[in-house]
Amino acid sequence: MRRSLAICSLVAATSFGCGPGEEIEFAAVLPLTGQYEVYGIEIRKGLELALEELQNDTSYPYQLTLDILDSEGDPGQAAELAAQAYSAGAMAIIGGVTTDEALAMVPVADRNDRILVSPSASSPELTGISKNFYRVFPNDQREGTTMGNFAAVKLEIENVVILAKEDAYARGIQEVFKTEFERNGGQVPDVIQYPPGAADFSGLIDRVLTLDPAAVYVAAYAQDVGAMISELRRRGYVGTILTTSAFASPAVIEQVGEPAEGVFLTQAVFEADSDDEHIAAFVSAFRSKFSLSPDLYAAHGYDALKVLAKALEELERPIASDMWKGMRKIKDFPGVTGTIQFDERGDAQKFPRVYVIESGSLVDYEREVEERRKELLDRLRRLEERKKRAAGGG
Repeated sequence: MRRSLAICSLVAATSFGCGPGEEIEFAAVLPLTGQYEVYGIEIRKGLELALEELQNDTSYPYQLTLDILDSEGDPGQAAELAAQAYSAGAMAIIGGVTTDEALAMVPVADRNDRILVSPSASSPELTGISKNFYRVFPNDQREGTTMGNFAAVKLEIENVVILAKEDAYARGIQEVFKTEFERNGGQVPDVIQYPPGAADFSGLIDRVLTLDPAAVYVAAYAQDVGAMISELRRRGYVGTILTTSAFASPAVIEQVGEPAEGVFLTQAVFEADSDDEHIAAFVSAFRSKFSLSPDLYAAHGYDALKVLAKALEELERPIASDMWKGMRKIKDFPGVTGTIQFDERGDAQKFPRVYVIESGSLVDYEREVEERRKELLDRLRRLEERKKRAAGGG
């Protein structure tokens, strides 16, 4: 058995002005090393900021501690660490960063009758899987549907080749995308799948170039998506590239560089430059603590812990087996990733939007189009007014 890495012992043991309430222990199981660390590291930052704020809040009735453990991206290790954390007294766990990790951890949560909250797992396979499982990230049913509709209706793309990793996450979202795209009249000439651990994508790209599709939809995690985008552009592919929120990592987008320009992706709405007072306060605190802006995953980590803290507060007594009741009582919680409440299947009611990468940044496509349309209409109106004035003066 590989040894787990307790990352947050200092955070867990340090007091930030805690009140006199009962101490409650939570845990988080995240991929802080390995191929999915790009998500785990940012989620950890969001968790640490949320914990600090809760421990500084003298009106909050409990003293919270958080033990953060490294799953290394391995589902088996994630499940083992979850079992250890529950046995050590964790009332609830934040984890299941990837879909495969979440699927492995849910049975552990059920055996212990404890809550598991995922900050980022999104496969439809997880919907309604257990009364103990909740997620603050939107279900891929909505994300895949959004992109399938957008590609066929808004972009008027006629055919798409799908490149998908052979895992639970990619399988779920690409099937939803394919169904919606075809429902709107699009064609999918091929779904090209590749096994986990593949490092050479040249054969996959050969197949894409042979088919010469109008667009390619890449369903995988960030590093693989980045590698395939780079290889597609290097090999001269000039069609449209579509992908998922798994690519919404500023670090990976920066690493890919120029080939990422113009790539479309779906993601839950989180705007670091929002004028919303609640979001602006979070972004300011995050920048002050970490000297950088939060990304989508840091924001969902932050919300995951805040939601657990709220659920605990909803209980008459802090009993671990009753935490699901607190989760069900959450209504219109003001998260930084949007208003949060859970349906009867444990899904947060969120609606993803389509973004496009411009100058290395994620831009809300429809909002940008609408703003440009308004600018054009304003220019046309001013031109018309000048023409009327000129005609009246003549």
